[in-house]
Amino acid sequence: MLNQVLNRWLVIITTWLHLIGCSFCFEFNDVNLHPEHWEYYFNYFPQLLEQCKQLPHCPFSSVTKTDRCWGYESDCTKENAYSYPHCPGDHKGWVKTKQAQFETFYTQADFGYVKEQRDELTVLCEPSSVEDSSLECSKHLRFCRGRNIYMDLTSLMMRKEPIRYKMDVLKSGQIGGKCKFNESRLKEEADHVSPLQSWAPELLQFTEMSTRPLGSTKCDVTVDKPTYIMKIDATVNMYHHFCDFFNLYASQHVNASHPTAFSTDAHILIWESYSYASAFSDTFKAFTRHPIWDLKTFTGLTVCFKNVVFPLLPRMIFGLYYNTPLIWGCERSGLMESFSKHVLHRLQVRRFRRKNSKVRITLLSRDTQYRNIMNEHELLADLNREPHVKVKRVVYNREMNFTNQLENYFELEN
Repeated sequence: MLNQVLNRWLVIITTWLHLIGCSFCFEFNDVNLHPEHWEYYFNYFPQLLEQCKQLPHCPFSSVTKTDRCWGYESDCTKENAYSYPHCPGDHKGWVKTKQAQFETFYTQADFGYVKEQRDELTVLCEPSSVEDSSLECSKHLRFCRGRNIYMDLTSLMMRKEPIRYKMDVLKSGQIGGKCKFNESRLKEEADHVSPLQSWAPELLQFTEMSTRPLGSTKCDVTVDKPTYIMKIDATVNMYHHFCDFFNLYASQHVNASHPTAFSTDAHILIWESYSYASAFSDTFKAFTRHPIWDLKTFTGLTVCFKNVVFPLLPRMIFGLYYNTPLIWGCERSGLMESFSKHVLHRLQVRRFRRKNSKVRITLLSRDTQYRNIMNEHELLADLNREPHVKVKRVVYNREMNFTNQLENYFELEN
């Protein structure tokens, strides 16, 4: 009887808090994950599912608790993991056993890679209280996250040259926090010093502060929302730039300690002074609902970040990018598949089921002065006469955004 009364009051209180929009209530509509990912997300945050089901209109009422897991949880088994590699190729000459081939690929290119980063996380600046700062990183300073971090960007006012791929943006003392700093350990991990390989160039300047930066006069600007600081690859090339997006997605999994891990209510600060522009800029909508910042946003100011993430980078040694040497003979990375589904879902790209078995051909036509197909019209005419072929001519340029380009591709499936 007592439990029934308590549960009834819990429903009333939860509903009331939801209706008044309290600042500490979780906004379930902000989850916005691909439906196939709901199960994994709520298994990882089971208390959130219980909270949702207390609401009169829970958008995830159909989700039930299972043993399915992403793959980086401590109790996640191979049978329950989101994915497991398919390795039809020979393992000989690479590893001693077939099982070792599976495990190597899973660690190199699947959710095992996320687990490795999470397992490596080490506290480099330890807080004494919840109001203090903190900093923790994985090995080689490839991924880091901090709380109540101070950053001094006033000296950027004196720089005349634009900033991109520079390792001297910060000087000693221009980044720090009030916490017990293990400087020797940080220096040990700073062995991959290169612009796009680690956060060593920036974090080697970290200094232990005597007072808490937040709430003091030290901060010209305080950023309350979580912020991802990104050092990005070439934005003109899809292959290069998607290394940034993929590693940002992987970093959200590494950082998944709170239900808002995949929320778009977060800022992105690109670590250069050039204004961000790319034909693939739509992809950032999968990660943030806010304008993209760059260093000009805070030039001449001191900034304090309540929660900041330094994500995995696009050219880490043995990281995940276009030139990664992977073990031979394996395929079907679940991490890559989930990234694809996540982005397509967030961008609301429409997809269609195939209605026939015709061979689909997309002809990319250039509308530039050079490198055009001289007999394009004749080629299209001949292809259209083939009964088992469906052909479509497309022009991808600045007039068609990236989301529409993706939809153009999927329209061919209809």
